[in-house]
Amino acid sequence: MRIFFCVLMLIPVLGMAQDKIITTKVDEQEKTKVKVSNEIVTTRSDSAGIKRFTYWEKQNKVSFDFSQLSFVHWNAGGANSVSGLAAAHFNRNYMRDSYFWKNELIGRYGINNQEGQETRKTDDLIQLNSNFGYRTAENSDWFYSSKFTFTTQFTPGYAYPNTTKPISTFFAPAYLFLGVGAEYALKEKQFTLYLSPLTQKSTFVLDQALADAGAFGVDKAVYDAEGVRIRKGANSRTEIGFFINTQWKNEIYKNIILESRLNLYSDYLNKFGNIDVDWMIKTDFVVNKYVRANILAHLIYDDDIKARKEVNGQSTIIGPRIQLKQILGIGVVYEFK
Repeated sequence: MRIFFCVLMLIPVLGMAQDKIITTKVDEQEKTKVKVSNEIVTTRSDSAGIKRFTYWEKQNKVSFDFSQLSFVHWNAGGANSVSGLAAAHFNRNYMRDSYFWKNELIGRYGINNQEGQETRKTDDLIQLNSNFGYRTAENSDWFYSSKFTFTTQFTPGYAYPNTTKPISTFFAPAYLFLGVGAEYALKEKQFTLYLSPLTQKSTFVLDQALADAGAFGVDKAVYDAEGVRIRKGANSRTEIGFFINTQWKNEIYKNIILESRLNLYSDYLNKFGNIDVDWMIKTDFVVNKYVRANILAHLIYDDDIKARKEVNGQSTIIGPRIQLKQILGIGVVYEFK
């Protein structure tokens, strides 16, 4: 399964080998975009002065947010702390004639260290998105489309302060969505709406202890009267349902960029109408090319994810709850092609 994941990670970079070379000499490096029919063509010049035309748009962005608190004889009290959040975002998008193929790889990882307690994780995400579309009418904004999404995390997560038993880890869970449908895309407004009446959702829990406990909706282990396991917990679960995805990104005011991503999913066979929600809203405040502040809010509701609460020193399952995460950071960002 780890080999399978590594192969998936290579998909966004396949566009690197797709350039069509035209031997035209230029005086210096340049990069422009021209529109040919309905195709977006990017023009580049390499170090040898050879002009290259490609139907691929490429974007790479890495960032690091940092915050620190320090107290010396501070009368009001306080605890020294330091936190950091590293993020990477890579895009490889292809569009020619009536076809498009969009690929996106996102990674985030954050930690916090506060005096008097262990280092704790604040953010953890690996996400790969791939979307292929075809339209039958040249000027239409509607595409027949298929969409693939894979999500997991880097390291174990804990219900702090309990750090003896992880409640999640790499590939536990991992979510895979694969479906077909239609997409409405307005490139100039950076808005897309994807509707899929047929999407497979697969949940993987490869940590056997979590699988035996029935975490993330998989079938839990079966034990006899003496507590001996007679059947292991399932390591995966498959659902078929209806999926909606919307994405929107716009500069709502000078140097203020708002981005919204919303996923809605409902299983046809298990509690149809019970909707899983995954909604992320991010606002970037651009200071200059390399410095920006951002506010991120992430809301999740999934009936298969049971929340835990510390009761008398014991971690107790209390059922599904709305999950909410908010991050405010300021840091440096570097973008390159």
